Amino acid sequence: MTKPLCFVLMPFGQKPATGGKMIDFDAVYHNLIEPAIQAADLEPIRADEEVAGGIIHKPMFERLILCEYAVADLTTANANVFYELGLRHAVRPSSTILLFAKNTGQLPFDVAPLRSIPYEISADGKPGNIAAIAPILTERFQEARQHMTDSPVYQLVEGFPDIQRLKTDVFRDRVAYSEQVKKRLAEARKQGLDAVRAIEHSLGTIADTESGVVIDLFLSYRAVKGWQAMIELVPKMSPPLANTVMVQEQLGLALNRAGHGEDAEKVLRDVIEKRGSSSETYGILGRVYKDRWEAAAQKGEAFRAEGLLESAIDAYLKGFEADWRDAYPGINAVTLMELAEPPDPRCKDLLPVVAYAVERRIAAGKPDYWDYATQLELAVLAKDASAARKALAKALAALREGWEAETTARNLRLIIEARKRRGELAGWEPEIEVSLIHHVNS
Repeated sequence: MTKPLCFVLMPFGQKPATGGKMIDFDAVYHNLIEPAIQAADLEPIRADEEVAGGIIHKPMFERLILCEYAVADLTTANANVFYELGLRHAVRPSSTILLFAKNTGQLPFDVAPLRSIPYEISADGKPGNIAAIAPILTERFQEARQHMTDSPVYQLVEGFPDIQRLKTDVFRDRVAYSEQVKKRLAEARKQGLDAVRAIEHSLGTIADTESGVVIDLFLSYRAVKGWQAMIELVPKMSPPLANTVMVQEQLGLALNRAGHGEDAEKVLRDVIEKRGSSSETYGILGRVYKDRWEAAAQKGEAFRAEGLLESAIDAYLKGFEADWRDAYPGINAVTLMELAEPPDPRCKDLLPVVAYAVERRIAAGKPDYWDYATQLELAVLAKDASAARKALAKALAALREGWEAETTARNLRLIIEARKRRGELAGWEPEIEVSLIHHVNS
């Protein structure tokens, strides 16, 4: 017997609340909301994290309208959550539960009077009073089974249209299908490009496929280095999805990896012009210039290489300045400063800033490969062998895809070559590079 579906409207990852306090919304979901939904004998469905750019697609509308129950976390007054809540209240008279984190700023005027459950946030950004709040949340779901009207639209506007005849069976089949495809993609990534391509061919018209599945396919091609397949997939997407910042950024990455650096630069510059600067966009643009610099240097085009190196450093610096919390463009900037002839003096001043940024990310919880890889490069730049080996062990333990190790090994190779030319190589750096290369295809 299938359980009723409960759609969860909330932010993903760590987001700052009013006053700057960081909230770990993934912990709020997994530690508080999901268990409470399951305790009420409901099946939770969370919005797809991958769908970016503020665009809500048909599958999202279906989930908002057709899920029997919904819960919305109003903390941080997230624009997407409020839009989705408004739509939900317009089409469902009952069965929508609200909650928010206390002491993180006032709720907007329009939703402040609504019946909401407050929960506490501890110092680490995670829900702090789960034992007290979870039973209340579960009880609220059980109350919702009595179909008490909670939508302010239905409460205030007499005779507002009621949608009762919904194609829930078809909807449930679509949800199950999407989850099956994502599991198949996870297996295909282990097998290689042909396996991922076979799944794309099984999907039919990409523009009509759920956006979460399309993004998973897109990033699966990235995982197996299917750069041309990524490029060819974008025109097949629905225009709103294809034009999101995330898709355009990754298209720029794929174009660059496929050897179309000028096209990649154009795509990324267009994103910056239309959507503004971001650490991710400038980080990928920096990589475009970095690849051109290496190619020019290998051809012996010294003056052109010098100009491209400056362009790469400038792009990475702008990315780091766009968001000091993102150490990725920062570490690339200081690495390239080390490679300049002579080394850029700004490197010494920037190193501790980048180190602090990555330390804060790690301390906030859920560090990933790039956090430890950044610490590894910082240790190599600081000529600290002990710290480099410790960071290497953590990075390899967190490695998800071989191309990640390949990228770090490539950066270390550039540092090693520069130090050889200057006679500054300590001797332990190559063993770090070899360890990374060993894991590229393992």
